[in-house]
Amino acid sequence: MKKILFLYFFLCLWFGTYAQGDGVTFKSSDAALQTAFSRAKEMALRYKGKPGDSVGPWYESALPPRMAFCMRDVSHQSIGGEILGLHQENKNMFRLFAKNISESKDWCSFWEINHFGQPAIEDYRNDKEFWYNLNANFDILESSWKLYLWTGDEEYIKGADFENFHEKTVTDYIDRWVLHVDSLLKRPNHPNAPVPFNDEDSFHRCRGLPSYCEGVPNMKMGVDLVGAIYRGMMSYSSILDVKGKRAEADKFRAKAAAYQNSLDEVWWNEHASRYNTYYSKDHKFGMDEGATFLLWFDALKDGERKEKTIQHLLSRDWNIENLSYFPLIMYQNGQPEKAYNYMLHLTDPSTHRREYPEVSYGVIKGFTEGLMGVEPDARVDQVSTLNRGKLATTSEIIDLPILKTTINIKHEGNKATTVSNTGKKKIRWLPKFLDDNGKTVTKKAVWVKPGSSKTINRK
Repeated sequence: MKKILFLYFFLCLWFGTYAQGDGVTFKSSDAALQTAFSRAKEMALRYKGKPGDSVGPWYESALPPRMAFCMRDVSHQSIGGEILGLHQENKNMFRLFAKNISESKDWCSFWEINHFGQPAIEDYRNDKEFWYNLNANFDILESSWKLYLWTGDEEYIKGADFENFHEKTVTDYIDRWVLHVDSLLKRPNHPNAPVPFNDEDSFHRCRGLPSYCEGVPNMKMGVDLVGAIYRGMMSYSSILDVKGKRAEADKFRAKAAAYQNSLDEVWWNEHASRYNTYYSKDHKFGMDEGATFLLWFDALKDGERKEKTIQHLLSRDWNIENLSYFPLIMYQNGQPEKAYNYMLHLTDPSTHRREYPEVSYGVIKGFTEGLMGVEPDARVDQVSTLNRGKLATTSEIIDLPILKTTINIKHEGNKATTVSNTGKKKIRWLPKFLDDNGKTVTKKAVWVKPGSSKTINRK
């Protein structure tokens, strides 16, 4: 009998902790939404590394079952990780990427690091022979900025390893890989790539892929890399602003604008009403994957072309990696019903490859930044909110870690929002609502002290 009671107690403790867990939770009058969040959270936390792993705190963010994390996936999963309380994991992984940038690797870092703390053998042979997507440095730079905005942790923008990584990325890395805005279509084929051992050796092709789209042969430049450079430059200029380096910030902001302008001047295909997504070694534009990242990096400024890009993405099926970006992208770009459907689809047990780590973290971002409209800004200790959900649905996110405190946010449809500060640091809350025409209306900001709540009505 004692053994049965002990087993019962152990199972209750284990499954109760695992299913409910400490940390962020989500409640809604829409049962399907609540189930989707629970499934995403449960799946995401399965990828948390084990205590005692040689690499230190980490979570899986690469192709399973490598037991590793790569620069692209970590960049895209990191805010989802913060929402789930994986602060130490993020800090450790980003530190490792930042500190391993080196001239011997042409200012690349290790693309993928395993749980032993070593570059993954699938992607690395030595400093001259390894896999690398050139977007990665800019993605890490941008994500470091976003992590600072979310957490208020200045190491992401002022720590020595991070400062070195960011500065080398926007200078020496650009030079070494010939990524200046006026060189993108003229750069040599595979600059700095090693001589292949034989025709089957893939590293000579993949050391410096100019895109995240890996299935296009003979690519000289991908449009997603242009978008990544733009966003990286913009993030770097914002970091310089925080440091009080205004003139230098303006210089990099102007450089960013030049990359953004090239998207519309060089990459737009008027006949197809779409952006070309790659430029080949035989000097031809083509279309494949890549448009998703133009929205992810918020690189499109022409409203009509952005809308056509969104409609293109909605018009066809994509692999699970692309779809993992869609909940947030669609909520942020006026497609709430599509975003809702993607969140349910990506958490449906029958969905093929939903176990890919980016998926569950992407859904968590979709809920928090997308549906609930949470946008922090550590520069002014501010959190803004905007309900993008259905007008008749009440949704609440509870124990959300943000800006060195924890908060609850409750949207009562589009009528009112309540923010409760359950942590130890006051925050400035900027409430936003959608008016009857679907336009965003910003209310007056209020301070919410620890242990207090504030409710703001739309009208």
